[in-house]
Amino acid sequence: MILNASGCLDALEAPEVARALDVFVTKTVTPQPREGNRPVRIAETEAGMLNSIGLENPGIDALLADKLPRLAELGVPLWVSVGGFAASDYAELCAALDDRPEVTAIELNLSCPNVEEAPESASDIVTAARPQTRKTLYAKLSPAATDLEETARAVQSAGADGLTLVNTMRGLALDERTLQPRLGRETGGYSGPGLKPIALAAVFQCYRATGMPIVGIGGISTGRDVLDFLASGASSIALGTILFADPDAPGRVRRELAEELASHGLSSAEAATGLAHSSGPVIVA
Repeated sequence: MILNASGCLDALEAPEVARALDVFVTKTVTPQPREGNRPVRIAETEAGMLNSIGLENPGIDALLADKLPRLAELGVPLWVSVGGFAASDYAELCAALDDRPEVTAIELNLSCPNVEEAPESASDIVTAARPQTRKTLYAKLSPAATDLEETARAVQSAGADGLTLVNTMRGLALDERTLQPRLGRETGGYSGPGLKPIALAAVFQCYRATGMPIVGIGGISTGRDVLDFLASGASSIALGTILFADPDAPGRVRRELAEELASHGLSSAEAATGLAHSSGPVIVA
């Protein structure tokens, strides 16, 4: 299953790209509207990009009244990414989305590097959110967690149905002339090819620790990248930074993945999931 990483695609501006996905994930919504961080908020790097958007969004009321009905018209299953600054924020958002038939799952953004985090732990937030919704809950975690495997086990015990791995990591870019930070907030979330080995390790570790369904994210731009994530334990993947450079990536990646699977004698993407944890390698003919 191919998704977009939250915040990396405006489905209403590029509906044809959204329809090429199996699931569209909204930009993170918070209880109240947010203007986001001060500019500059995006900076390209040698291998990827930094962003410091700061969860800019219209708030949950505007999402429910206006944007969600329009997104539903695309005919693509919708996941809503939710964020906040306390466990009660997440609980409020899940309750507001529970009765909306347009929403198939909720992604708890527990790891945005561009805003102040909630004081509660990831498991505390899942514990607060779980009773408020019957919908599938995915917990989006940071690769910078002190003990990612333990965090994954904790959110699983708290009621999460799956994991999204990983969010961006904090990075810095300096202006070549002034040697000052290029982003208005100085640091931002790094995404791009350099994130792939870190994300693969997170998927590998958390799959081994929990066996949960995992959406793998981080530096994916080719079918081979997807195969690596599947073998590490992901059951789905999300395209992020690549969508800015190549809007046709969903279709291209599908074709490339089919070729990779065939070359490894694998009948389906499901057959590849977790192969890195088996005793023997898959031989490419």
